[in-house]
Amino acid sequence: MSDLDQIQAEALARLGAATSLADVEALRIELLGKQGSISALLKTLGKMSPEERQEKAPKIQALREAVADALAARKDAMEAAALEQRLAAETLDLSLPAPATPQGSVHPVSQVLDELAEIFADLGFSVATGPEIEDDWYNFTALNMPESHPARAMHDTFYFPDEAPRGGRMLLRTHTSPVQVRTMLADGAPLRIIAPGRVYRSDSDATHTPMFHQVEGLVIDRDIHLGHLKWTLETFLKAFFERDDIVLRLRPSYFPFTEPSVEVDVGYAVEKGRRVVGGSGDAPGHAWMELLGSGMVNRKVIEFSGLDPDEWQGFAFGVGVDRLAMLKYGMDDLRAFFDGDVRWLRHFGFSAFDQPTLSGGVGARA
Repeated sequence: MSDLDQIQAEALARLGAATSLADVEALRIELLGKQGSISALLKTLGKMSPEERQEKAPKIQALREAVADALAARKDAMEAAALEQRLAAETLDLSLPAPATPQGSVHPVSQVLDELAEIFADLGFSVATGPEIEDDWYNFTALNMPESHPARAMHDTFYFPDEAPRGGRMLLRTHTSPVQVRTMLADGAPLRIIAPGRVYRSDSDATHTPMFHQVEGLVIDRDIHLGHLKWTLETFLKAFFERDDIVLRLRPSYFPFTEPSVEVDVGYAVEKGRRVVGGSGDAPGHAWMELLGSGMVNRKVIEFSGLDPDEWQGFAFGVGVDRLAMLKYGMDDLRAFFDGDVRWLRHFGFSAFDQPTLSGGVGARA
């Protein structure tokens, strides 16, 4: 036991004489490292008889713990002293001017979300939000997609093992359409909302990512018809792309939550290797590009949302926010949005002072 006491006394003495964190770390390795002297004592326990091990193991272990605690305390004290010294020496001159180059930027997705909110606020829409971990009923059933409906196969869904309150399973929402149902149930009608947010589907390539951003629009009122939808989309796209020559083409389509349903194409031309929205897709040098899906809200969805479909009608539309950003600002790979490459962010990022306004131009670049 006296030998162990001597080892501990010498270790504590050397620790007290240490003048730097490097000295403390070197002593830790010498004593407690794989080849350390105290670690070597622990290795001798395997060669002892059970009686000897029962007697000496607690003492050696106590030695190890005492030295380890002392090392940790000494390291903490030295780090605290170094921090105090650095804080005492550092000064901050608040009169210095801001750096010439801002040290950060607004991500294009955040900028486009602000642009959308500004445009639709001018049209009388409010912003609604909902949970990203969604109930199967809100994400599918209330949108006219019962469990056996083939439209569920259109969504590559991330499911949780948890059971949902209304049956089925919990999941990562595949679209922001559940927000429409939640808002109608909570606020009734009439209403005008956009529902921006993250959505999730199991897909990944240059134009698809497992997580992306979507904005849904919903109008519920009396005597709403498809003409209201077309005018709203034209007004929105002209303001967003800041062009008056936006031409839309509506094609019949199918979505379980709208009837009738229409795909919306927009005319574009290729200029300097990038798609530029504008003009008719039938004009020379132009083509049509599918941009978003829309339609009149299905009667069943209105019923699920607690409203009378004979009294209330509405239209809905959905578009990918990331895709809008790619089209407007000339990006060609959706995966770059989430890579965190500082060079990409510096090139496509926006100044925090570049707030979108209809009077100043929603897409003004800093």
